Amino acid sequence: MPLGLRRKMKTKSKETARLVKGEQAGASGGSLPDPPVPTHKLVFHTQLAHGSATGRVDNFSSIQELYAKIAAVFEISASEILYCTLNTPKVDMERLLGSQIGLEDFIFAHVKGIKKEVNINKSEDSLGLTITDNGTGYAFIKRIKDGSLIDSIKTICVGDHIESINGEDIIGWRHYDVAKKLKELKKDEPFTLKLIEPKKAFEIEPRSKAGKSSAGKISTGRETLRLRSKGPATVEEMPSEAKTKAVEKIDDLLELYMGIRDPELDVSSFHTLILKSVARSLLREEQIFKGSPCAQ
Repeated sequence: MPLGLRRKMKTKSKETARLVKGEQAGASGGSLPDPPVPTHKLVFHTQLAHGSATGRVDNFSSIQELYAKIAAVFEISASEILYCTLNTPKVDMERLLGSQIGLEDFIFAHVKGIKKEVNINKSEDSLGLTITDNGTGYAFIKRIKDGSLIDSIKTICVGDHIESINGEDIIGWRHYDVAKKLKELKKDEPFTLKLIEPKKAFEIEPRSKAGKSSAGKISTGRETLRLRSKGPATVEEMPSEAKTKAVEKIDDLLELYMGIRDPELDVSSFHTLILKSVARSLLREEQIFKGSPCAQ
């Protein structure tokens, strides 16, 4: 072998060894590095939805921490907060605060108001309710289907927190457990719901049906603060229009078959579907490559 070619091959081998060593070191570190944590201080404006002065909250990484910050600003207990909406004080279920907040979003906290006890006879198989929760143990009504059994009971409203079913305390339950409990109630038998509606301002507005609106278009900002149950909050790009539509479709399917709406579960499902699609594509390419004459 010529001397020049041997030197080139030796240099190339050293470079390859360094690359392999670097990959092994990265692999030994476990998972991929976390997304970047915001380096500058992010401050959000907040009010109580029924009316209050404007306060400011910062330095939070989860829904629980955010509720605690809001409670401290307005000198109330965090357990009084039912849920928050973004950029509107109205009980608008399409503007619910989830795990993402636009950097320019205004946060309105809805707190406990009047308690209600409603006796219902389950005359139909379906109640016509869609349930969600606030991530801190409070399940509430996100949607009431037009013409349904619950729709005929005007004391039950979108945004009402379900405190108990037939005397069983459901605080701390996830929304899918509450939906399952309601679905399992026997037909043609009475049951009792204890509800807490959000505190309202003095003006009287028509009962909300929580119809579909501009979900995903709640902020004019290009970035959002993503809250996490574990680890620090991170600043991320706003999701694309295609991703938003896909997530909404998954949410519609969840509501149709399970009676729940859960944007975070939808995002997780979307990412799972994408990963499965990529894996299938890679597998097909590998099979094609192995079957080609060049691979023989």
